[in-house]
Order: sequence, then structure tokens, then C-alpha cells
Amino acid sequence: MASFDCVVRNGTVVTASDTVACDIGIVDGVVVALGRDLPAGRREIDASGRLVLPGGVDTHTHIEEPAKGPARNADSFDTASASAAAGGTTTVICFARQPRGGTLADKVAAYHELAKASRVDYSFHLILSDPTPELLERELPPLVEAGHRSLKIFLTYEGAKVTDAEALRVLAAARRLGALVCVHAEHNDLIEFYRDALLAAGLTAPKYHGWVKPMVVERECTHRIIAMAEALDTPIQVFHVSGAESAEEVARGQARGLKVWAETCPQYLTLTTADMDRPGFEGAKFIFSPAARTTADQEALWAAIRAGVIGNVSSDHAPSRYEGPDGKKAYGEDAPFTKVPNGLPGLATRLPVLFSEGVSKGRIDLQTFVAITATNPAKLFGLHPRKGTIAVGADADLTIWDPEKEVTITNSLLHHGSDYTPYEGMAVKGWPVTTLVRGTVVCDGGEIATAPGGGRFLARGPYPLIAPRGVFPGPFNPVDGVPA
Repeated sequence: MASFDCVVRNGTVVTASDTVACDIGIVDGVVVALGRDLPAGRREIDASGRLVLPGGVDTHTHIEEPAKGPARNADSFDTASASAAAGGTTTVICFARQPRGGTLADKVAAYHELAKASRVDYSFHLILSDPTPELLERELPPLVEAGHRSLKIFLTYEGAKVTDAEALRVLAAARRLGALVCVHAEHNDLIEFYRDALLAAGLTAPKYHGWVKPMVVERECTHRIIAMAEALDTPIQVFHVSGAESAEEVARGQARGLKVWAETCPQYLTLTTADMDRPGFEGAKFIFSPAARTTADQEALWAAIRAGVIGNVSSDHAPSRYEGPDGKKAYGEDAPFTKVPNGLPGLATRLPVLFSEGVSKGRIDLQTFVAITATNPAKLFGLHPRKGTIAVGADADLTIWDPEKEVTITNSLLHHGSDYTPYEGMAVKGWPVTTLVRGTVVCDGGEIATAPGGGRFLARGPYPLIAPRGVFPGPFNPVDGVPA
């Protein structure tokens, strides 16, 4: 009689701290044994010559979000979760958005229904675009208590941005409720000033998206939101840090002992401003925000990863199609850059691109790769030790890698709903060949092995990492109205 439901045998298991040759025994979707020569399982997976890594945890994904104008998100939870599994990711955190002037609870409930089609496990950030007292005091607390323990605010984008005063109210509410605040940090008024000047000068091609958003736009706003978070003693994560100067602002905050974390994305490690200047309208494929930077910024980001300043690499998967009336060309190929939908697809390519550029090229080691793609994000968002590691008691979310496999990325490999990938034709070394979610093989040899559904919502309770420090820059606690 088999002792395990499944045994992954003869692989090299890699965590954020160790590399060891051992077998993995799985029962009821959970790792129950690690060791040599484990007894037989009802299913046996031979990982000889392969690495066995924790399934990726991608904490910044835009999936099946409501359309804005003619453009729409190219992925459903069906296609996005297939794409995630094909790329070695087994957990995603995506966004339930409050419409300006509207409530949030009904949107969260509707998003839960959509997410039932996911093949991978999932959780939600709550986007607050209109943080009224009614929302913060009555609607938000039960949503956080139900396990939606991270909030997102935009400091730019019409219809989504909050003012500094509103941001402070969100930070105060998050501190009281025990939630982590994630921030899109760009200086809105400065962007609009640049935008209007460029349009008045007739400079409208895709490459001018980068001109609207020079690094000063991101650096100033990163500094400002860190200062606000420090004043209220509220932990934050800065989303998609794109280059040296914003990374330096994060490092300064961390050096002061603040609970400020940062993520970056593969596009900032591989793409540059030159990509927005490709012939014709091709540059539109590379319009995302903050904008791509320079090769020097890329090297600064790798250094920040090695130093631990940036501890999380997400995809910021925000897929549009390129062709058709609902994608990048929605307003035609002569449309100004302001009319091109922001974002690019990246769920399936996050891990292979990062493995190839990081591990295979010697910029980071395997332990760092696991840390920044699985363990650290799982810890930061309250999912560890259930997710993000391979240990007895953890969910059996595993990705089996062939570290020597060389692949030329094409859109046909990625299973997403978009009709393009920004990495088309890119040669990578290292590829996920089998992905298991709670012990079930979801993708094998590039083929999706399960029907839509099967993923579970991950409710997140309170956890110590994001507790306030209890330190204020002055003698007064402005959140609770008492001496600090």
C-alpha cells in the first residue's frame, strides 16, 4: 500500500536557505516528508537531473479587471492561471478595485466569483480609489478581517489616484486594521505637466511615454510616500521600483529602520527606453508604468536585489492585446502615447526570464532566486510558511526546473490571453518543466493538465511582519491621538 499520494523523487530541492538532494512525500496536497529513499507513492515523479523549487508567488498581477474605455484586460482567470502555471507560478495576488464614487464590498464579492476559474491559489489586494470615511470606517474593516490584508493606492492615474491627504487617511486606517499598504508612486502633477508640454509640441509617438515619466517623477514620489508612512508608522511596499534613484530612496528608509519594502519586475531588469522607440507602432508593446529605464538602472536594480533592498520580483502582469479594437491599437496606430493602454503580459515569463538573466548569468544564486520569487513575497503578504517554501507542513506547490534547458520565448508557449509577449525571440536558459499546485500536476511539458478551477482563495490573518514598530518621528501618535 502506497505511503504517499505522490513522491517527487531524485531531485535537487532548493529553498531560500538550502540546497539538498532529497525526495518529497505528499499527502492531501501537503508536504509530509523530505528524505532519501522515501516509500512508494501512488504517483511517482522522477526529477533526476532537475531542480525542485517552491512554486512561484507573484504578488502583483492584474487579472480580469474591469475595462477602462475600449481597452480591456486580455486575461480571464482561466487563461491567466494557465499562464501562471506554465511559468512555474502557483500563487497569485491580484486586485479588487473600488470604483471612484462606489463601494468596494460588492466588487470584492464579484471578483471572488470570477476567481473560481483559477487553476492556481490566489488572494486579493484591495484598491482604494475613493477612501471616504464610510469606506475606511465601516466597509473596509470586515473586508480586512475576512483575509484581504493588503491595500493598494495610486498616487497617479485619472480615476484611480488619491491625494496626499487621502493617502494619509489610508495609511492611518491600515495601521489600525493591521494591513499592508502597497503604493504606485509617481508624481501625478509633474507627469501631467510633462504630458501637456509634449502634446503641445506634437510629440506623440510611443517613445514619448518615457519622456513623460523620467526618474525624478518616481524618485520624488517614492521619497514622499516613505515619509508619510514614517510619520504614521505604517508599513508599506513600494510597487515596481524601476531604477537606481527610487531604489536609493527605499534603501535610505530601510537604513532608518522603517518597515518599507520594495519590489521590481523583470521588465525593469531587461527592457530599456530604446524598446519604446522600435519601428512603427511596435514601441506601444513596451508602454508600461513606471517607464523602462537604462542599462545602468538595470545593474543598479540587480545590485539592490543582491543587497536585499529589493526583496520581491513580481510580474505586474497587466495584459492587453496588441491587435484589435480592445488592445494597444484601440485608438489606431497614429494615436498619441496617452491613448495606449499601459501594461504588458508577464505571468508566464517572470520566472524563466529572471532565472536566465539572474541565475544562469551569475548575477544571483539559486537561494536568492527562490527568495525573491517565492519565499520573500509569501512572508511579506502573510502566506508563509504555507506558501513560498518546501518544508514539512507546507502546501505541495512545486516547480520542477531543467536548469540547462534552452528555450526561445514565443507567444505560443505562454497560454495567456494576449496576442504578444515583449520577450518574443528572447533566448533563455533554464525552464520550468512541471508545476504542481497542492500536489496536483497543473502543467507538464508545457501542456496544461487541469481544467479551469481548483485554485483556492487564501485568506490572510494578522501577522507580525507588518505590525507597526511603535515609533513616531515626534512625541505624538497622530493615528491614535495619544503621546507616542
